[in-house]
Amino acid sequence: EVQVVESGGGFVHTGESVRLSCTLSGFTGDSWGVGWFRQAPGKEREAIACLSSPDGTTTYTDSMKGRFTLSSDNAKKTVYLQMDNLKPEDTAVYYCAANNFFSNDYESGYQYWGQGTQVTVSS
Repeated sequence: EVQVVESGGGFVHTGESVRLSCTLSGFTGDSWGVGWFRQAPGKEREAIACLSSPDGTTTYTDSMKGRFTLSSDNAKKTVYLQMDNLKPEDTAVYYCAANNFFSNDYESGYQYWGQGTQVTVSS
């Protein structure tokens, strides 16, 4: 069974950091792509960044550059989203999505989506 599972969300204060994890299970091979998205209450879902395997290329949306960093442990098929200097406007449900083939374009769509993890930033 293919699964995409996010973890690591929670409640933090302004200026603190959080690292989210996205683990892929049931994926075959070494070629896959992961995208991170978020959706705040009353707002549309927005893309954050994406990462491709096996090359490790990362692409960030312009508005997310600087405070958000992607990394991966390919052996574990896990992608991390490090979020630093968090602000109240970063409060959202964060979603991980993945393709079981090489992909590095978060606008092209994903096969599988996680259930989301809540991040709440208090001022």
